[in-house]
Amino acid sequence: MKHDVAALCAQLIRFDTTNFGEGNSRGENEAAAFIHGLLRDAGYDPVLLGPDPQRSSVVVRVAGSEPSLPALLVHAHLDVVPAEPEQWSFDPFAGLVKDGYVYGRGASDMKDMVAMTLVTLLNWADTGTRPRRDIVVAFVADEEDKGDYGALWLAAEHPELFAGVEAAIGESGGSATILTAVDGSPVHLYPVAVAERGTLHIRVRATGTSGHGSRPVDKNAVKTLISALDRVGNYRWPLTITPVVRAYIEGTTAALGFGADLTSEEGVQAAVDAMGEAGTVASVTLRCSSTPTVLRAGYKVNVIPGVAEADIDIRALPGTEEETLATIDGLLGEGITREFLSYQPPTSSSPDSSWFTAMTAALQRHDPAAVVVPFCMGGGTDAKAFAPLGISCYGFSPLGADPDGRTVAGVHGVDERVPVHSLITGQLILADFLSAV
Repeated sequence: MKHDVAALCAQLIRFDTTNFGEGNSRGENEAAAFIHGLLRDAGYDPVLLGPDPQRSSVVVRVAGSEPSLPALLVHAHLDVVPAEPEQWSFDPFAGLVKDGYVYGRGASDMKDMVAMTLVTLLNWADTGTRPRRDIVVAFVADEEDKGDYGALWLAAEHPELFAGVEAAIGESGGSATILTAVDGSPVHLYPVAVAERGTLHIRVRATGTSGHGSRPVDKNAVKTLISALDRVGNYRWPLTITPVVRAYIEGTTAALGFGADLTSEEGVQAAVDAMGEAGTVASVTLRCSSTPTVLRAGYKVNVIPGVAEADIDIRALPGTEEETLATIDGLLGEGITREFLSYQPPTSSSPDSSWFTAMTAALQRHDPAAVVVPFCMGGGTDAKAFAPLGISCYGFSPLGADPDGRTVAGVHGVDERVPVHSLITGQLILADFLSAV
């Protein structure tokens, strides 16, 4: 029986698994129970577990024909970010398949990968196919927040589920980007993530003297905090070209037919600009970043509060965590304290590994014109939860190029969608990789 990956993706979208953050979500358990049932009925032995009855994940181990080989982890998250229906052209959770797309919240982040992985496992069950090595698959909750109810909890409380796992693949990588070279020829670029900037979320606090709004005080917590946030938010972080970012820029520009001068800031910017769409990937990983996102202070217009707080989203490139935090402390200045809301260090895995070679080979078997380059993610994924277990983590959630030019759109935005053709070819690439690796 051939399973329809687009239809399954649409069915998964109909589970409203919105993650509102701060431990507040909906629907993850229902989606996990559905997946658990599919796998159990196919003859697998999945486990359904989580720290809360409504925040479940599913983990299954598929035994390989050569159990002495290191195992591979495939992870995909079930939760999605909130959608604002009034801004959409359709119900975000209707799970529509039309005009060559699957539409809905999670279509490309990342119920597409969930569907492709499930179809691969169901096809294997139908045909009696076994991979060479053990494949551990984790469909997890809570990736769109901190992971406390999903991957972080699994790694901390049930590391035995990942025994023998040497490498992992997850979201953000292996999707086709069609560019135009200097000579006018098309370039099929497939970036594969081998690194991620670290997520250093902090809460800062300023204290001062409370008082009447009509009588200014010398030590005003709000003014102290605002001055600190101005310094942090407007700081221009120095250009930092890590080896992975260098490899991405050099590999992409070479494929496009021109060289990159990375010896000066002007040369780097010129190369990134000339890369077009592919340059946006590099631009957010050339520097660390610090963005104030949440403010809390006061309760009445004529009262000077004694405390003011803010949350800051800090992203640190691999190898820069200590320097980044020292810079932040200097920018915050006196009168400000900080604490971590979340500290997940950067991840980095080798693009020279046999795992990366196998991903490249799978992509090129299905698209001989594929140019596969390593890249560093500007954001983060559940890789940060699994890397501390000694697992090399890669972003590989393949999607093929749509022949009519359709592309993924609306991730974390409006009218999210993924091309049906990209899903179909992506599932074939994924199954090829998992069978051959």
